[in-house]
Amino acid sequence: MTQVPAVPAGRSVHVRVPASSANLGPGFDSIGLALGLWDDYVVTTSATAGLVIEVAGEGAADVPTDERHLVHATMQHTWRVLGVVPPDGLRIEASNGVPHSRGLGSSATAIVAGVIAAQALSLSFAERTDAGWPAPGSPLELDLGLASHVASTLEGHPDNASASVFGGLTVSWMPDASGLDHDERTVTARIDPHPEVEVVVFVPETQLATRTARAVLPATVPLAAAAAGAGRAALLVHALTADPSHLHAATRDWLHQEARRPSYPHTMELVDRLRARGHAAVVSGAGPSVLVLTTTSTAADVVAGPLADRWERLTPGVPRRGATVHVA
Repeated sequence: MTQVPAVPAGRSVHVRVPASSANLGPGFDSIGLALGLWDDYVVTTSATAGLVIEVAGEGAADVPTDERHLVHATMQHTWRVLGVVPPDGLRIEASNGVPHSRGLGSSATAIVAGVIAAQALSLSFAERTDAGWPAPGSPLELDLGLASHVASTLEGHPDNASASVFGGLTVSWMPDASGLDHDERTVTARIDPHPEVEVVVFVPETQLATRTARAVLPATVPLAAAAAGAGRAALLVHALTADPSHLHAATRDWLHQEARRPSYPHTMELVDRLRARGHAAVVSGAGPSVLVLTTTSTAADVVAGPLADRWERLTPGVPRRGATVHVA
């Protein structure tokens, strides 16, 4: 009988994962953009049974610190996918920089971190002559395609997860149930945005659960709306990579933002105000944050004006690289 491999004790990794914004208007469930807000995790295996989770930063007062913690639950799932036995003991130290339930991909960030950590801790070095765990600070190379697929499957859609895994701008799709795509994994096209593209994010104090925002979406949309959305999604990729002058037109949406207006009226008030001034403002993910796609020369003009007291204005940038993992 073949022995199932086990995750060795005494290993420790540092995982860093960026936030993300999804949809960007018309790219519903398919287009994502990495944002320079980061979650950091140090995960350590032990031969002593037990689970210790310490959380600092965003969400520290609210997230569970037991088996329900999303990073821990994701690691257990990933080890099942990889066919390895989890370690007896595990310590997770989290430093969260991504705001929770604000439409900035916090759940996807945590899921990606869990997948990456589980992959890294279960790496085999049997093919190496020294067969040893690398020195602290050493980068670990992983199958990022697998990481994106596992994370996207858990999320249910690939937009946030793929951007957090790969960085930059991503366009992703999951295997079609019919099998006609001939893909077994989530597929991502990773693209570098135009060098002049800048992002401004307005973050409110209020939160909104993604499941709440998705619950109000219609099951069907008119053909004309679908066709219009498809055209703008195609234009969005062109605007973000080749000609930012089209950003305002490219971020027009027919599929989801208006349906969600009652869920976040203050968000839509800011989106409407910014778009009336010519800025390419959209709801970030499921909201309630607002993302504005702009340029380096005009970013300073993107302000909330009389609504400024309700919003924190951030300019996080778009990291060209996504999740990383090093030996801790």
